[in-house]
Amino acid sequence: MDVTRTITRKGLRLYDYAASCTCYKVRLLLAHLALSYERVPIDIFDGQTLTDEYTQINPMRTTPVLETVDGRYLPESNAILLYLARGTAYLPSDSFELAEVVRWLIYEQTDVVPTIGGLRFRLLVGRLEPSDPEAMRRRNGAIEVLSLLENHLSVNEFFVGGQYTIADIAIYGYTHLAHEAGLDLEPYASLRSWFRRVERQPAYVEDVEPYGANAAPGAGHSIYG
Repeated sequence: MDVTRTITRKGLRLYDYAASCTCYKVRLLLAHLALSYERVPIDIFDGQTLTDEYTQINPMRTTPVLETVDGRYLPESNAILLYLARGTAYLPSDSFELAEVVRWLIYEQTDVVPTIGGLRFRLLVGRLEPSDPEAMRRRNGAIEVLSLLENHLSVNEFFVGGQYTIADIAIYGYTHLAHEAGLDLEPYASLRSWFRRVERQPAYVEDVEPYGANAAPGAGHSIYG
């Protein structure tokens, strides 16, 4: 796969939270593309998204946000992936394959993030105990997600078109840390093999940081409580 296309955009700025895998997947694509950018750390549990200044950048008060070279602000991680990947090998030009990428980006947001991502966050920062009904509900959903991904990857090397795309980047974000949500990945051999294929991609990085103490219940100030 040719990923040597020269990227000419300069002056990108990424507002992100280092512990968020939603932010991490954008950093991963930026690394693959060898794009230089300014990283602006935003502590989402220290009230930094609640300021008037940040609300002008993103009224939804979430991370990540990409500031483009022409000074526009683009929130939502998967929208950012689409923006950055256009015209590169990470986004297919074929109409059907493009739609397939979008399908997986939607699935990542509706199913992967609320189950695996949501469970991981709540367990790591003490907002849930593994035996809590809400934790068990998310765990059951996560097992369904892992099974679906395993079935797809048992007959596909990557998620779309036999090549590594932003669909893989998006789904990898939280699934590669599913063990931190107390999920046993041993039964998912195809998924684990796919992890290794992702990790062999050019300029792969893994820089997800631990949640800070202010992410614990009642310890911080954010839209997440």
